[in-house]
Amino acid sequence: MATKTTIQAVKGTRDFYPEAMAFRNWLYGQVRAISEQFGYQEWEAPLLERLELYAAKSGEELVKEQSFVLMDRGGDELALRPELTPSLARMIAQRQASLVLPVRWFSFGPFWRYERPQRGRTREFFQWNIDLLGAETPAADGEIVAIGAAFLRSLGLSAGEVAIHLNCRRLMERKLAEIGVGDDRRLDIFHLIDRRDKLPPDKWEEWALEIGLSAGQLAALKSLLGSADLWRESDELRQVFGMAEALGLADYLLFDASIVRGLDYYTGPVFEAYDRARQFRAIFGGGRYDNLVAAVGGDPIAATGFAMGDPIITLLLERAGKRPALPASPSRVLVTLFSLDLMPQTLALAARLRQAGINAEQVLEPDRLSKQIRYADRKGIPWVAILGPDELAAGQVVLKRLASGEQQACSAEEAIERLKAT
Repeated sequence: MATKTTIQAVKGTRDFYPEAMAFRNWLYGQVRAISEQFGYQEWEAPLLERLELYAAKSGEELVKEQSFVLMDRGGDELALRPELTPSLARMIAQRQASLVLPVRWFSFGPFWRYERPQRGRTREFFQWNIDLLGAETPAADGEIVAIGAAFLRSLGLSAGEVAIHLNCRRLMERKLAEIGVGDDRRLDIFHLIDRRDKLPPDKWEEWALEIGLSAGQLAALKSLLGSADLWRESDELRQVFGMAEALGLADYLLFDASIVRGLDYYTGPVFEAYDRARQFRAIFGGGRYDNLVAAVGGDPIAATGFAMGDPIITLLLERAGKRPALPASPSRVLVTLFSLDLMPQTLALAARLRQAGINAEQVLEPDRLSKQIRYADRKGIPWVAILGPDELAAGQVVLKRLASGEQQACSAEEAIERLKAT
């Protein structure tokens, strides 16, 4: 007999069974709640974009190595979106004259990157993007950073467990110029800095010398990256830290000169959030990108924001013991079925519960009551409604709470009130 083969999911993607979907929806709810607390509107962009949108804006690595690229029947190169900021810039540019500034937008949706799947890194992932456009003041950066800190706090993660590492590209450009790094080599050095914690120290230093740093410049760069008080030389960073202090979130912020972000379009303050033990990759990251809208055909506009993928925050909450226990079933009550003869009355009861705003699941085939109750228990449905001949004759329904085993015969109206109250 031939062996039956089950078709597997595409490498790097995830199957969201109801339990996993319940967590994903919960996370989306947390994202939405924090975003809306700060006045941000939800938006969305296409899952497919022209490859050229990323080719000029996000760096060679993202386009040539990490994008899922396809060609349509008209010969145009398209990409499954690897990030959202270029789409945001395109959409802002298209309606820039009619938008009310500043724009405060957020989104939560799927993205794809052709990366090597590993713990905390998948090829398909869900990502929160939140951006503020049209505000030049560093207070805009402060607000975006504060949203990130407020989100971490809302999940029950303390400042002792997580931190937002903050730096400023303009500050680093000035300091690199002071050690003799010109504009022509600046991006190479930013990429070098961004890779520092991803390479062994000797390999990192070897790379630094290969791209043209002298031994003296390398020593100066290492000293620069180790400075804890460098942020005081940046008016932008002083304002961001001051704003966090006023909002009661300063404990979540940490200056880190090694944070420069790998993408080429950042222009000012940049940041990444990590667990304090550094057991995971960045939770989220972002910064100021004032030139991107102009690069896709719009007028220059100040912009800042960040993005957070769902894999790392999921792992972190699990490790910290703060992933919530969520019911996989949306049903509040299971309406049992005594016999096919009572199907019309049972369906009527279920309909009445639903009309009252109570999620009610209906048993469709009669079976032993104990088996129906066991089904509800396995599904995580907290209540069972029993309507047999005796209950029907008395104009009542038996409502049983599975957690405690208590049950009570009551009218349908009383059952509705009880279900609403618990």
